[in-house]
Amino acid sequence: MSKLHRLKGLMNFFSANMAIDLGTANTLVFMQGGGVVLNEPSVVALADNRGKKEVIAVGEEAKQMQGRTHEKIQAIRPLRNGVIADFAVAQEMIKRFIEKAQGHKTFFKPMIVICVPSGSTEVERRAIREAAEDRANKVYLIEEPMAAAIGAGLPVNEPSGSMVVDIGGGTTEVAVLSLGGIVYARSVQVAGDKMDEAIISYIRRTQNLLIGEATAERIKKTLGSASIPESGEGETMSVKGRDLLHGIPKEIVISERQIAEALAEPVAQIVEAVKIALEHTAPELSADIVDKGIMLTGGGALLTHLDGVLRDATGLPVSVAENALQCVALGTGRALDNVEHLVNIGVLDGRG
Repeated sequence: MSKLHRLKGLMNFFSANMAIDLGTANTLVFMQGGGVVLNEPSVVALADNRGKKEVIAVGEEAKQMQGRTHEKIQAIRPLRNGVIADFAVAQEMIKRFIEKAQGHKTFFKPMIVICVPSGSTEVERRAIREAAEDRANKVYLIEEPMAAAIGAGLPVNEPSGSMVVDIGGGTTEVAVLSLGGIVYARSVQVAGDKMDEAIISYIRRTQNLLIGEATAERIKKTLGSASIPESGEGETMSVKGRDLLHGIPKEIVISERQIAEALAEPVAQIVEAVKIALEHTAPELSADIVDKGIMLTGGGALLTHLDGVLRDATGLPVSVAENALQCVALGTGRALDNVEHLVNIGVLDGRG
């Protein structure tokens, strides 16, 4: 082994290289040799200190403050629709998540791989890269569909087509992959956030009740379904909010049928994105997808009956990844083991 390789190995040992799934809803950090060591909401709490915004909390602690802060504190999400909306706040959030994941000071700065949406612009990618550069020796970017496919165990390096649909918080990424590259990709800004917004809008319109984002997310996880129950109302749950007619707190009971109706539009948009991707897929790759089917990843893939709705709409086999929530983080983490090769074939972007 050469001195250069020994030095690289020593640096890797002390720097604890990491991969980051920088999501609109949650950020996951994968540590080389340690797996996923951090999974927290992409939320930052800011306090107004004499006209200057200061970060007072990130992650789970900051999310607990959402909807419960006074005028001098605000809890925000610096990423919207899969891209950075507030660069300065996102940079501070990334720094703190890296520090929390490391747990101690390191002698060398780590190498970091971060996943980005396939539809992100060069400006957005540069902003994401720069947000991590202060804490990194080198920053590489990998496109989200590729990371999701690797994490789901799809044979992306083989000369055959694989289709992955990654439904995150801000975007749904639909991609066809073959020979280590993305043959076709489509990113639509319809995912978990839009589902939450649809639930808030539906309950406001039909029940005259105003609920917050956290309540909508809880409803989605408890009653969310991509299809209306065949009979009756399905499961039910109590929901508390503010009565818009009388301005006082109120509690109502909602059903699975109602939430399925609320989610009908975002589900239809995801189905349409998949259909468009299939229409743009070459015949030979289409034949492979007929055999292997479509793989669903991301938190949105866990929406009840979504796989069945897509199966009915496309006539293809549809599977949900075994660890759908962590697929992107796991795939990004696996890229750490073969950086030079992945850069050479264009899977990793190390410019800048």
